[in-house]
Amino acid sequence: MAHPHLPHEPAPDHGDHDHDHHNDRGHDHGAHGHGHGHGHAHAPKNFGTAFAIGIALNTGFVIAEVVYGLTANSLALLADAGHNLSDVLGLLLAWGASVLARRVPSSRFTYGLRSTSILAALINAVLLLTVTGGIAWEAIQRFGHPDEVQSMTVIVIAAIGVVINTATALMFMRGGDDDLNIRGAFLHMAGDALISLGVVVAGVVIMYTGWLWLDPAVSLVIALLVVVGTWGLLRDSTHLALQAVPQGLPADKVRAYLNALPGVAAIHDLHIWGMSTTEAALTVHMVMPAGYPGDAFTCKVADELQHKFAIGHATIQVETGDAGSPCKLAPEHIV
Repeated sequence: MAHPHLPHEPAPDHGDHDHDHHNDRGHDHGAHGHGHGHGHAHAPKNFGTAFAIGIALNTGFVIAEVVYGLTANSLALLADAGHNLSDVLGLLLAWGASVLARRVPSSRFTYGLRSTSILAALINAVLLLTVTGGIAWEAIQRFGHPDEVQSMTVIVIAAIGVVINTATALMFMRGGDDDLNIRGAFLHMAGDALISLGVVVAGVVIMYTGWLWLDPAVSLVIALLVVVGTWGLLRDSTHLALQAVPQGLPADKVRAYLNALPGVAAIHDLHIWGMSTTEAALTVHMVMPAGYPGDAFTCKVADELQHKFAIGHATIQVETGDAGSPCKLAPEHIV
């Protein structure tokens, strides 16, 4: 996952990752150096206008599709309406998460509410797959009892949907590579545009051939394409919710970089996770028996972690060995 360089943000309290908390657990360490790459901390981009326009357009279109879908007796059109409704809810959810993610940290939420963007992406993926499953089930049932379809009505309404959904998707396309939450919104809109296009094609073919079975058949094909397109979003958002290393961030190279730093004898308790859909964080213990070179060293490491690996929030603890006993967090299997 790419992480753009964004303006300065207030530094949150580190909660479980500060050295006082470690000492409370009986870990007697030597010097503690905490480097924080706040000068280039990430922040969610503001897509408020895109969300507002997308929600307004799609809400109006859902109403039109339901009315004309019932009039034309088209399952494909009603399926598109159902999918569009899920996207309106998904856009509202993603918009709310993007707003919450910008809130400053508090004494209770010491990282702020950045992780709401991860929850929104995960819920969007689940919502999209659930609605698509319902569409597929209805299409299978209709195969045995195909109904007459008013093809021209279906074609016109679905064509409008192609325009609306494509325009909305384009507003989110530029943020999809950097923000999983925005990527979810883009996939919703792109999926809707694909569904609407499929409905147009089905309406044209039914008009000229009378193949009524094509209406549910197209619904099934579209459902399959949506599932394939959504799977990556579900996987990535689930991984982030479980505090996995963000997609595209090379954890092995980060470990190699830290181990190769001058004066560092070993590292342990290395953790890398996504604070949000756009921000990565790291904590690590460094063993430097030759002596701790000072805060300038940890600040430089934090800056390099930002520039080399887009890790904007690094907490570095230096251990000189003066305590006389190894850190209890040193074994790899201990978290």
